[in-house]
Amino acid sequence: NSWLTLRTHLFCFVWQIAMIILFGVFIRYDKESNAHWVETKAHDNITSDIENDFYFRYPSFQDVHVMIFVGFGFLMTFLKRYSFGAVGFNFLIASFGLQWALLMQGWFHSLDPQTGKIFIGVESLINADFCVAGCLIAYGAVLGKVSPVQLLVMTLFGVTLFAVEEYIILNLLHARDAGGSMVIHTFGGYYGLAISRVLYRPNLHQSKRMQGSVYHSDTFAMIGTLFLWMFWPSFNSAITDHGDGQHRAVINTYLCLASTVLTTVAISSLSQKTGKLDMVHIQNSTLAGGVALGTAAEFMISPYGALIVGFFCGIISTMGYIFISPFLEKTLKIQDTCGIHNLHAMPGVIGGIVGAITAAAASESVYGKQGLINTFDFTGDFKDRTVLTQGGYQAAGMCVSIVFGVVGGAIVGSILKLPIWGDPADENCFDDEVYWEYPSHSGVQQPHDPQAARPVSPFSMLCLTISHKSLVIC
Repeated sequence: NSWLTLRTHLFCFVWQIAMIILFGVFIRYDKESNAHWVETKAHDNITSDIENDFYFRYPSFQDVHVMIFVGFGFLMTFLKRYSFGAVGFNFLIASFGLQWALLMQGWFHSLDPQTGKIFIGVESLINADFCVAGCLIAYGAVLGKVSPVQLLVMTLFGVTLFAVEEYIILNLLHARDAGGSMVIHTFGGYYGLAISRVLYRPNLHQSKRMQGSVYHSDTFAMIGTLFLWMFWPSFNSAITDHGDGQHRAVINTYLCLASTVLTTVAISSLSQKTGKLDMVHIQNSTLAGGVALGTAAEFMISPYGALIVGFFCGIISTMGYIFISPFLEKTLKIQDTCGIHNLHAMPGVIGGIVGAITAAAASESVYGKQGLINTFDFTGDFKDRTVLTQGGYQAAGMCVSIVFGVVGGAIVGSILKLPIWGDPADENCFDDEVYWEYPSHSGVQQPHDPQAARPVSPFSMLCLTISHKSLVIC
């Protein structure tokens, strides 16, 4: 344990020092966050600070940031004894990943050839959060089975692979993927699944007692679901063009998510002989519509089209938890803790297909001539591209994300399998006590008091605290 702690300390210190050095060499403020903005305004005849991109993008950035740190973190607190690891390690890898993402995405997308510097603004922060989201998705597949050092290594390689596949899909293929169905969810899903397959534990049943949830852990996980569900329209529209594209992305995602909830509830109820609902389905499958509409969010898919996508996503994702997850574990030996195949990988592929079909079916009568150019960015080297060709490149982008996820995950999984990372033993998986100071050991219990040995849930503690404060106020 002491050597494990030392390794965690070393990795965190060394990598943060490396980030400081690399930021000092490469990262600078862009023209809209630089103190020379006053001169830029005068030069470009900008009359008001409201034209600064900060005022357009920051509300979306706030929403995406909450999704990354609160939504993803709390969604994974469903395990009865792994809430600290879910929220705490989510916090750790997101904080490391966003720094590395600013560098990697900067080197590929915004490196100034004259100065050799990367200039960052608020949109850079959104894209870094998107990059981190792919790694957090992958974390869901190995939740409770890896050490914090393994998570940092997984994030280091995950962000690197993400930056490369993002550059290929968005820049070289010129595919559109505003909400990241392909770039984020498909890649992150298959990256995590491939790592989980390589790290397969044949004796994981020794921790089966820890794998389930309890009433209050499911309630806390539902908090993550609601934050993600509410802010997903911002996620899918955050980096779209100002104006109609961003407006349309919000509307389409909003409708798709609402439709997904109803079909998820319907299938969950139908799957049980008693007709009752399964909280696993409600926590996860209700979000699948937001994933699947990420690529086509800014397209003219129409409001009823968004409802149709959500309708089928709720069915497919819920059926995935019922039938596909057991098949993956039993036959393919993929132990997917959070079911990311059903929430991210499979809906991400659906999103790529929907995007390809919608792009290929686009017409000037629906979009208008200038609308087609703006929506699909048919400018510069791509000004002569047709919508059918665009549809083909959208499909190619989906294939690239799958290949990067599967191959990259297999390679990174092989690295993580080396016996040097301090991962938990089979009988200690899904248990916070391996890596965290556990609060039950910090207090002194009176053995003669029958109430002292009775565990108190975090939810009960919250209620007791509120009641106590109310009495004090009275």
